[in-house]
Amino acid sequence: MNTIEKAGGPSGVTGPENSEFEEGGIRVCRATATFGPDEPLALDSGESLAPFTIAYETYGTLNADKSNVVLICHALTMDQYPASTHPLTGKPGWWLHMVGPGRPIDTDRFFVICQNVVGGCQGTTGPRDIDPKTGKPYGLSFPVTTVGDMVRAQAMLLDRLGIRDLFCVIGGSMGGMQVLQWAAAYPDRVFSAIPIATAARHSAQNIAFHEVGRQAIMADPEWKQGAYLSHGTNPAKGLAVARMAAHITYLSEQALHLKFGRNLQDRESITYGFDADFQIESYLRHQGSTFVDRFDANSYLYLTRAMDYFDLADDYGGVLANAFRGTASRFCIVSFTSDWLFPTSDSRQVVHALNAVAAKVSFVEINTDKGHDAFLLDEPEMFATLRGFIGSAARTRGIGE
Repeated sequence: MNTIEKAGGPSGVTGPENSEFEEGGIRVCRATATFGPDEPLALDSGESLAPFTIAYETYGTLNADKSNVVLICHALTMDQYPASTHPLTGKPGWWLHMVGPGRPIDTDRFFVICQNVVGGCQGTTGPRDIDPKTGKPYGLSFPVTTVGDMVRAQAMLLDRLGIRDLFCVIGGSMGGMQVLQWAAAYPDRVFSAIPIATAARHSAQNIAFHEVGRQAIMADPEWKQGAYLSHGTNPAKGLAVARMAAHITYLSEQALHLKFGRNLQDRESITYGFDADFQIESYLRHQGSTFVDRFDANSYLYLTRAMDYFDLADDYGGVLANAFRGTASRFCIVSFTSDWLFPTSDSRQVVHALNAVAAKVSFVEINTDKGHDAFLLDEPEMFATLRGFIGSAARTRGIGE
């Protein structure tokens, strides 16, 4: 009996890393699923990817009619471990505030699944994996992927697992883009959708920030035109700088001021040099150095590019409302007042598009100084809002307490 069968779910899972355990009162299943050469993933670029593997985790138990499935879509640098200890870093799950027994996404009530996206570097096939045609790491020969490709791969895994309908699809930032893509591409499979701190298209400003990060990586001599694994090198300095630049956009000016101000780092006066005199400098350097231990540089290039290419209206004649026409899904859109990476105006565009087609939509703007990263942090108003929305949707769906 495979891992998912033990968890009370469907079969069809293969892979040497399958395991089942309990952590923090949560029933966790860690698994991989491989799709062979005869099961290619059709990509938006016109290419296809085969064979490929998807790594994922599930929490809780699938009910008899398979109506209690919640799909969590992760953000750019996150992974499939929202509610369990990361096997590489040993750090707690990145969404423990949200996922677990009695939490808004209640693992005693729902069967929760989170997949590492295609192009990632936590077990799902990406540029660091071996190209079966050459026997070497893909590097830049890996096909460019999109948010649409990520969602298509997720749907393939759910089909493999015998799961057709999703009670809820939820995610923030790049995860929110996936939520919107799910609602547009598979409206008959999504009962409720919760896109958080996201947009229906990537802005010019955000593309610009991503390009700065990509150029930092590619300017690192150790990058080797993307073939660093074959050369035994690692563009760690470039990736660290990319992370530092991006991390600034995840915070707010007020949050930076409150947390760091102009406080000095372990000294009483400035050094008149280029060491980390200020606490904020030391903090960013730490963020950069720890990031390179868990993330692949080429994956960073590919996933940021996927976000840049995201423009949901583009596939629907340039009219965003057309993406949701006829949808029966119910939506809860969440934004944050201090998020300047995906400001509230981006969320309002989605709300207006949904209103234009008379969709069921709720919208909340959370007042916080925590910036874009607020969706990952302890935000009681967000928890209360989502607990209420999810609970109401579950009662409508007939999912018991």
